[in-house]
Amino acid sequence: MTLSALLEHYPLDINLPPNFKDFEVAGIAPLESATPNHLSYVDQKSYLKKLKDTKAGAIFIRAEHASKIPPTSYPLITPNPHLAFARVSDAFKLAMFARPINPHPPKLGEGVVLMPGVVLGENVEVGEGSVLMANVVVGDGVKIGAHCQIYPNVTLYQNTLIGNRVRIHANSVVGSDGFGYAHTAQGEHVKIEHSGIVQIDDDVEIGANTTIDRAVFGITHIKQGVKIDNLVQVGHNCVLGEHSIIVAQVGLSGSTTMGRNVVLGGQVGTGGHMHIGEFTQIGGKGAVGKDLPPHTNYAGAIPAMEIHEWHHFLATLRRFAKKQKPSLIAKGLSKVWKR
Repeated sequence: MTLSALLEHYPLDINLPPNFKDFEVAGIAPLESATPNHLSYVDQKSYLKKLKDTKAGAIFIRAEHASKIPPTSYPLITPNPHLAFARVSDAFKLAMFARPINPHPPKLGEGVVLMPGVVLGENVEVGEGSVLMANVVVGDGVKIGAHCQIYPNVTLYQNTLIGNRVRIHANSVVGSDGFGYAHTAQGEHVKIEHSGIVQIDDDVEIGANTTIDRAVFGITHIKQGVKIDNLVQVGHNCVLGEHSIIVAQVGLSGSTTMGRNVVLGGQVGTGGHMHIGEFTQIGGKGAVGKDLPPHTNYAGAIPAMEIHEWHHFLATLRRFAKKQKPSLIAKGLSKVWKR
């Protein structure tokens, strides 16, 4: 579809620049990886620094930032670039689910075991010695490496890539859409279609009832040797560094990235678009709201503090409590609860 046809199809109030020459749109992509046949967008000032090197064919952007777009890209000026991007993402949804004109049957390596109820899509590959247990569903284009164990009722959405010796435990879902919406002035929610994939590298283990969302574009990447416990949520475009450990009920918001050997205790939560440095540890229930440096330890609730600071805070709180009369503490707590 050409860009002009795409813009006519969706309710977008956009004026094309005078020098515009139409082109075929291949898809949507982030600024750093877009080609001249891709659309991209900028809705945060932090992304402006990426404009000078982008090769995107056209970019949704606010009027006050349009002058920063390189001459090789067309500015698509709109008051809400995120909403415009969400609307056109719908055009590429069908391409994700399209069956190939000449489909190929599944390609199964030597010694592959398929238990009852397994469903395999088109162009699936399963490496030698892998075992798919009862009722596993494998979408079109999924690639599974050698000697993997996929436990009952696991669902692998289309185009997911899985390395060798990977274990995915029962009822987990890999490759579902991330939780992404743009919002209209009337408060309606417009779904952002996720056209990226999930890539899981060698020697990863994923616990039961865990969900790993596909990327908006690009990949959600679980790197080599990562161990994920049960009941973990990994948002779209997250990157988990090599040999990291993620304990039960952790929730990672979209575009959280981390270096190698990070340890997240139970129920740790992160905000989106932040980085946790390598060999950093965060104690249970810690809430991460900013980038964390490598080789550090954090604990506490909201927000997580550097662990020595957290211990000092607790000690100070205990000393304060000992000096107060119990009745005064009770009165203070009652006021808080009444609020």
